[in-house]
Amino acid sequence: MEQAQNAVEKRPVFMPRVNSDNLVKTDMVRFERHVGFASRQKKKSINDMHQVIRKKYGFNHVLELSSKSGNKLSFLLSPLSLKLKNEHDGQQYSVENAFQSSGVFEYGGPYIDLLSAPPRQAKKDERLITSGELIGYNYFGMEWSVEPLTTFYDWLYVNALKQNPQLHEEVMQYQAFTDMEFNPKKSIHSAAYALAMFVALHKRELLDNVEDPAVFFNLYHDFKVSNTEQLLEAGWI
Repeated sequence: MEQAQNAVEKRPVFMPRVNSDNLVKTDMVRFERHVGFASRQKKKSINDMHQVIRKKYGFNHVLELSSKSGNKLSFLLSPLSLKLKNEHDGQQYSVENAFQSSGVFEYGGPYIDLLSAPPRQAKKDERLITSGELIGYNYFGMEWSVEPLTTFYDWLYVNALKQNPQLHEEVMQYQAFTDMEFNPKKSIHSAAYALAMFVALHKRELLDNVEDPAVFFNLYHDFKVSNTEQLLEAGWI
């Protein structure tokens, strides 16, 4: 009976690239989704998705970044827990807090009080929805445009991970990254994408000076971008 209720699902896989004009290659994979909210159902879906990825690309090591993975490394790499030290006040903030507190909207923001809110609460703050169109970011006086898409989020994540070298060796063992909870139709910012970008930059020895926004920004011109926004435009999602 359970088998009859299952459906085909599509989710992106983010693959670091070393010998390519992409830093990250994003592709869609089809797999069997096990219907239900139970943790074991989610894990079955993740396993099926990873089996498809392994078969299609020949990968042996694929990391699921959502909390449903059951992997301790996934928890440490989550934007809710991975922290970035800010040079202005010397404090550490999770990637999620840093990102959500920096949004500048038509009618408000940045809401810097979200720096100290629980990360999940910061992510769901109603002001992020009711303040009109997002027009940019302001992170401790550092201004970012919304274009190219995901640049500011990726910068936060890549630099946060760079500041946590104890995670690097294990992270570098993985060939692809997924996030079952990431829905490309609802969001464009994905920690799994930023994680793949970090791995590519690390392997290419391009992590020097990524703290400098101008250096990081240039990456989006030096390399072709392959993300879920392009897949949406192409009708893949």
